[in-house]
Amino acid sequence: MAGAMGQLGGEYVTLPNVEEMPVTKSLTPEQMEARVARFHKLQTYQKQNFDAHNIPPGAVEKVTARRVYPVMAPADYQGRSAGAPVMGPRGLIVSIAECPPHNGPGLHRHLNTVENFFCLSGRFEISWGDNGEHTTVLEPNDMISIPRGENRKFFNISDEVGRLLVMIVPETDQQVDPILYAPSLGKEIEDEYGKKALEGLQTIGFKFEEPVG
Repeated sequence: MAGAMGQLGGEYVTLPNVEEMPVTKSLTPEQMEARVARFHKLQTYQKQNFDAHNIPPGAVEKVTARRVYPVMAPADYQGRSAGAPVMGPRGLIVSIAECPPHNGPGLHRHLNTVENFFCLSGRFEISWGDNGEHTTVLEPNDMISIPRGENRKFFNISDEVGRLLVMIVPETDQQVDPILYAPSLGKEIEDEYGKKALEGLQTIGFKFEEPVG
């Protein structure tokens, strides 16, 4: 394409050659709808993983929010949110974590990913540190970004159902999100729900700091 004329500071100048934008065909409404996640149609990954790996819902709830709704994940993602209705780009996994009043998962750390929380409703106390000794509170529309390897937990301190928009970003080329928990929790799950439940959690990315004896 030949150089075009443009106005700069009241004078017309010749702009450098610019490649033409490729002609693309717009998505049909049906194709675009396949890229939409409707909240009322979302299934929790507790249900999805119970069906796929025969993990009792109670075992999953010991290591995660009461309900987690996968929204978007890469096509080659392997883990808890693999059943998300929207297949998105590599490097971003989106879900909604829902906690009833005064509820939240235990202290854990993500080994490969940055975890970002955006508070949609409720009020969440975010704890971090070796023993969760540091805290801050997210009000609605607040956000926090927690780096890989940092211990963290979230807890809904409000008297209403709280929801967090969770955006997980892998910092490695692998589209996985392993999580590490204390060995005592693994032993508790095995004792209460059996070895297969523990192995199912490990299959979908929940790890424990040392083998359960």
